Amino acid sequence: MGRNTDRRLSRAVPLILPAVLVAGTAPAAAAGAQAPAAARAAVRICHSTTHPGIAKKLSADIVKSLKGRKSYAAIAVYDRKKKLTCQWRQKRHFDSASIMKVTILSAFLRKHGGKITKSQRALAWKMITRSDNDAATALWNKTGRTSMRRFLRAAGMSATTLDPAGHWGLTRVTANNELKLLGLLTRDNSVIGPKSRRYVLYLMNHVIKSQRWGTPAGTPKHVTVHVKNGWLPRSTHGWRIHSLGTFNGSGHDYTMAILSHDNPSMSYGVTTVERAARVVHRDLNPGQQTAINLSEPAPTWGISDKSAPFQVR
Repeated sequence: MGRNTDRRLSRAVPLILPAVLVAGTAPAAAAGAQAPAAARAAVRICHSTTHPGIAKKLSADIVKSLKGRKSYAAIAVYDRKKKLTCQWRQKRHFDSASIMKVTILSAFLRKHGGKITKSQRALAWKMITRSDNDAATALWNKTGRTSMRRFLRAAGMSATTLDPAGHWGLTRVTANNELKLLGLLTRDNSVIGPKSRRYVLYLMNHVIKSQRWGTPAGTPKHVTVHVKNGWLPRSTHGWRIHSLGTFNGSGHDYTMAILSHDNPSMSYGVTTVERAARVVHRDLNPGQQTAINLSEPAPTWGISDKSAPFQVR
């Protein structure tokens, strides 16, 4: 595999899927079913017993940030220090694309008691930091469906459903379940051991620069970022653009999962995700200066899935 295969979708190793599967995507909630903007604005997305004012402002700002977008987005946020939770369409299902790679590695480590060989570390590095599909498939196969189901059960990710045909990129996920996973990675628990947690977060902290868009957009300075993104075009619901992020250090401790589909292009979806992410960072950290160039301009790669195979990243 070439040195720069991760930097351009057109050079990425594709995950081969049957053409019939492309046409048979499980339907998700239609954008037309969304409530009118005025009604949504009155909905309290965020709640906090200690910072109700911030929760109220963030609720309105999240809705405002997505107003007029063609994207159908789901958001889940949790700030441990502020005891603040945001949930919007958190139970809606989306094709996972490459955010599933965090689950694959977590399940693999749990199966093997946190032990990982040199060759497996090489696969994990490629899978998380460069979103390499071949590496993901190799670790997916080494984990196995039985162990994957056991991990999801132990993690409380009951809404996450594996693709019947066995394609990891078409696992059906929710923002709520992804936030649960991020929660397990950022606190002590009996599901993912401390060594495994540190390892997964280390890799998420070393994602290559060209893939550090999404939830990191607008992060305050001096905050440690761990991110994993996913992007996938299909004939139904357009581009799936997802981003998972954890943010800690310098008095911060919060996690964020933003999932979306019905995006007409990848760049459009990245913009949708980043618009929401920026208001979350801003409202949770009022008056703090954001990091410079943390998120690059959205890529403009031209990939469609009019014919199989197609890309899953």
